[in-house]
Amino acid sequence: MNTRYLTTPDGTRLATDLQLPDGVGPFPAVLIRTPYDRLRHRAELRGWAARGFAALAQDVRGRHASHGKWHPYRAEAEDGAAALEWIRRQPWSDGRVVACGASYAAHCALAIAGDAPGTGRTGAARADAVIAAVPALGAAETAREQTGPERLFARAGWWAAHGDRRDSDESALAKALADDPALLAHLPVRDLPRRIGRELPSWAGLWSQRQHYAPPPAPCPPLLAVGGTHDPFAEDTLRLWRGWNGPARLLLGPWGHGLTAEPGSEAGAAHWLRIGELYVDWARAALEGGLDAGRAGAVALGGSELWLSADELAAVPAVHSLDGMRLLRGPAFRADPGLPVRSDDLEVPRTGPADRCLLVGAPLPRPLDLLGPAEARLRVTADTDCADWVVRLVALTVDDVAAPLATGVVRRASGGRGSGVGSALASGSDSGVGSGVASAVGSGVASGVGSEVTVPLGHLARRLPAGTRLRLEIAGHHFPAHARNPHTGADPLTATRLLASERTVDLAASALLLPVAPPRNLTHAVHPVQEICR
Repeated sequence: MNTRYLTTPDGTRLATDLQLPDGVGPFPAVLIRTPYDRLRHRAELRGWAARGFAALAQDVRGRHASHGKWHPYRAEAEDGAAALEWIRRQPWSDGRVVACGASYAAHCALAIAGDAPGTGRTGAARADAVIAAVPALGAAETAREQTGPERLFARAGWWAAHGDRRDSDESALAKALADDPALLAHLPVRDLPRRIGRELPSWAGLWSQRQHYAPPPAPCPPLLAVGGTHDPFAEDTLRLWRGWNGPARLLLGPWGHGLTAEPGSEAGAAHWLRIGELYVDWARAALEGGLDAGRAGAVALGGSELWLSADELAAVPAVHSLDGMRLLRGPAFRADPGLPVRSDDLEVPRTGPADRCLLVGAPLPRPLDLLGPAEARLRVTADTDCADWVVRLVALTVDDVAAPLATGVVRRASGGRGSGVGSALASGSDSGVGSGVASAVGSGVASGVGSEVTVPLGHLARRLPAGTRLRLEIAGHHFPAHARNPHTGADPLTATRLLASERTVDLAASALLLPVAPPRNLTHAVHPVQEICR
């Protein structure tokens, strides 16, 4: 393996490692462009080369050994296009290139799936296939939920570790929190860099980003989108797969952002895939034109040993009704940003004023398969002109151990005093939202005037064992995962004053909609590699 410097059209030199296979060639190539240090990928490059691919890892502009200024998400299309053109000019290249990466590196790979914008370079500047794992699609997607609230903890950690610096310090936020446990609670949030103790000039600009990633127009090269149901970018992975204008495959397992290196508690032995081998098999099929058109894929059913067709995420064939949930606290509560419901604590207060509406279901009489999108439909009131509504769904084991299932948060600037949104709610039945969705909230609380709020909870792919109880929390904050809504109408990033908000949930007019599937078994199972490579 050797390191060389590729020069971009503006003269910037990018450090690039190259590992060639044994033999004469020419070979197809795999390109990984990363801000996380190309040296971390040397074993991966050797693995690709051993399987007949020329493998390259490149530090993006301004990071580690590459020259230039580091501006996250700014130059990846142009620099990636230059790398592709260089590869295709080499005598060892057969002209075919797979762009590959995870997280930010997946953004780099996707940036060269189409023509490089504004460069005038086409054809040679486009990858032949793309592997995008846990993709951080862009600054706008990573900074905020699609529903508005700011992703505070994750962005503070990433910018402290990688922002506005050539190297990385993965423990930067943890060290700062050790010195000041209340670090993220200080106001205004925009002043975080000063409290961390170093310059982060790009931090403030992150929150003004509004342009979201859009797949290039057809025809797109083949795509393999890889994600985990515990990954914060799981919904972005699914949107990418569904919106791709070319052959698209999905692999979704019971993993976090580190994929198989970060399994969820419900991951089984069948979910410990050799992902590197799967990437190679898929890349060969994609480059040789062996993939069917359209979308396909495999989804792990956590809590079982099954892999199921990705088609099942959208087509749940039956409805399974749940018993009504018992109210434990609320339905009136105070959402106080000075004492917010915390995202990193699943314990709930047993005494004192209610800070959330809390419900729990009866033990499941039999295992329950949840497969597809979930959401909460609420009729609510708030006494402030701006309010966030957080819904957290938790599974309680027979031993009363709490495990998170899904969380959603929506910002409503209207305050919820009477402006209607969405359709009328129903409980205890199909609720008119289509096959495979069951209602699970309703306790006879008198209905009042309010507004309707739909809170998406993402996609579930989980088997819950018999005896599990579902706990539902409805709150006004989810801190520090998300910035606190100050309830004053001010921007949560610049606010310096906090105001408590009195809330009410009309449970009789609210519903938890779950994608309850018929019991899945081996007759429904697919082989993940075969499903990805067909």
